[in-house]
Amino acid sequence: MTAATIFYALLFYAAFLLCVIGLVYKIADYARTPAPLKIPTTPAPTTAGGVVLRMLREVGLFESLFKANLWIWLFGFMFHVALALVLMRHLRYFTEPVWFWVAWIQPFGIYGGLAMVAGLAGLWARRFLVERIRYISTFSDHLMLALLAGIGISGLLMKFVAHTDIISVKAFFLGLMRFDWQPLPTQPLLLVHLTLVALLIAIFPYSKLLHAPGLFFSPGRNQADNPREQRHIAPWAAALEKAKP
Repeated sequence: MTAATIFYALLFYAAFLLCVIGLVYKIADYARTPAPLKIPTTPAPTTAGGVVLRMLREVGLFESLFKANLWIWLFGFMFHVALALVLMRHLRYFTEPVWFWVAWIQPFGIYGGLAMVAGLAGLWARRFLVERIRYISTFSDHLMLALLAGIGISGLLMKFVAHTDIISVKAFFLGLMRFDWQPLPTQPLLLVHLTLVALLIAIFPYSKLLHAPGLFFSPGRNQADNPREQRHIAPWAAALEKAKP
């Protein structure tokens, strides 16, 4: 077994462990953060069913971003949809036999990779071209975009320029899942791609990319606009009120 195989096996185990621990901690932290005020972003639904529909539109269509800025919505929606397609395409490396719908979307996943990089380019460009966005952009914002772009570009290069042994790559990842390590190809571009992916997995719960699950805990989105019909009181405040003599 080569040193590269051992190194990347341990790297992905460590990245996965950091990701799981971070996600559990962050989501638990979000869940126990009090929301003492009724602060839904208006116009807001007045029923629980309306809140569910609003969240579905927000998650699936980025409704608030569409209303705020059409160009940013276009690039953001393009990137997220393309990323989802690319991730589904990559399921072929973790399933045997490959699910029929994963095999069916393989050609579309290539276009998804191109759209993903194009969407990232648009989102990154606004951090340089739009003055108010440039002013609030931090080094970490650029670093996250560079990391995602590096993953997308290196993946496309392996598809169109320097092909790698995808059979061996699949055997490697199936081996990781089964704790039966298999040799990993040592093509430089593949190792760069895998290093960036492992880094993304490891830092995902500790970065701004965690807005995905964080959206579900946003009081501005998950609250109904019914302060007159139903009094809103945080659990800790209710406990204090109950404890009063």
